[in-house]
Amino acid sequence: MNKILLIIQREYLSRVRKKSFLVLTFLVPVLFVGMIALIGYLAVHQDAMSDKKIVKVVDESGWFANKLKNSTSIEFDYTTASFASTKEEVLKSDDEYVLYIPATLTNIQLLGKKKPSAYTSQTIEERVNSVAQSHRLAEAHIDSSVLAGVQQSLHVEVKQITEKGEKDAHSVVTLLLGMLCAVVIYMSLFIYGVQVMRGVIEEKVSRIIEVIISSVKPFQLMMGKIIGVGAVGLTQFLLWIVLSVGLFYAGGSTLMKTGVKSKTEQMKKMQQQANEMPAGQAAAPPAGDENEMGEIMRSLAEVNVPYIVGCFLFYFLFGYMLYSAIFAAVGSAVDSETETQQFVLPVTLPLVFTFMLAQSVIINNPDSSLSVWLSMIPFTSPIAMMIRLQFGVPMWQLGLSMLLLLGGFLVTVWVAGRIYRVGILMYGKKASYKELAKWFTYKD
Repeated sequence: MNKILLIIQREYLSRVRKKSFLVLTFLVPVLFVGMIALIGYLAVHQDAMSDKKIVKVVDESGWFANKLKNSTSIEFDYTTASFASTKEEVLKSDDEYVLYIPATLTNIQLLGKKKPSAYTSQTIEERVNSVAQSHRLAEAHIDSSVLAGVQQSLHVEVKQITEKGEKDAHSVVTLLLGMLCAVVIYMSLFIYGVQVMRGVIEEKVSRIIEVIISSVKPFQLMMGKIIGVGAVGLTQFLLWIVLSVGLFYAGGSTLMKTGVKSKTEQMKKMQQQANEMPAGQAAAPPAGDENEMGEIMRSLAEVNVPYIVGCFLFYFLFGYMLYSAIFAAVGSAVDSETETQQFVLPVTLPLVFTFMLAQSVIINNPDSSLSVWLSMIPFTSPIAMMIRLQFGVPMWQLGLSMLLLLGGFLVTVWVAGRIYRVGILMYGKKASYKELAKWFTYKD
């Protein structure tokens, strides 16, 4: 046991002290938070950053004169010129289009020298439909405000009945949380499992392994490498979580101040619109995300953090050690990383298969027979069970899944250890599945 601890210490410290580990540990949270902030900024300010498009409107129907609303990226220019002459004029510029609206309102066309973006064409179509709808309502003597009230969508609250009473189910939040856990486990099994395999190959090729084996048993060396690299991965993930939460918290206060300021300006604008409107009419409240954001924050506060974190750590650790044992056996069977492809692909297929199914079958039907079986099989349970957990899993299924994963880990380590003990001392011989079977049957 002391020898295994020494190997764990060596593997852990040799990787933690590397500059690459320190750089990635502090850089990834910054890049992650920065990426989310950049995506949010670009989504909000996409109109302001895009070149303004001039849309010349040839309206033969007379419905749309000065009624199409401009945006920061689209400006409507109404013309009395003919459709043919306007087309010739538009061909001289890359940022000009002609919107042709015939009197029959059929075959409305948007033409330009360059293809319009999906956002531009969709925005113009929405503006046209909005004006056409208002015009038809006015012709039918229908009050648009009454129609808007009739068409108001209804919200269905999703709740779960428990022994303590009803509680919000928060389907979207649980879905995102489950997918996040699955993605983290999926990536970690590949990243740190491959690190174990590369470490074995490097020591084997450099012949350092021969010196190490003279002092420790092959199984002790394999377990030491697996646990040591796993501890490095766990340390890095914990640091990423702490740093990311800290950055989100620091940025959240700034966003909150900005949101309060924006909300104040919005309320002033609403009051001004209400004062300008005729008596008996009320200004419609502007669309906002405050309620949705508040609902998300409340749902996150209701998450059973100890339960989710405990299950995550179990499936992360034992899933990693199961696959790392296989990667270690693969690394001991080859002399270079290029020879690992024939063994790595079959090993990783269950993970890829489960991850692909997670985005459709498991999410849409977490209690189906296929979802339950995937959450029980040791090679697929780390991903499948973390998604199913968010929708509620019977305790007997969770316990059986953990027991099978633990048993699968022990069997896999035993099988991989028997291959590893022979493979690390084999040089110059290309391994095959038949050869691995022979190594497994060799007596000590």
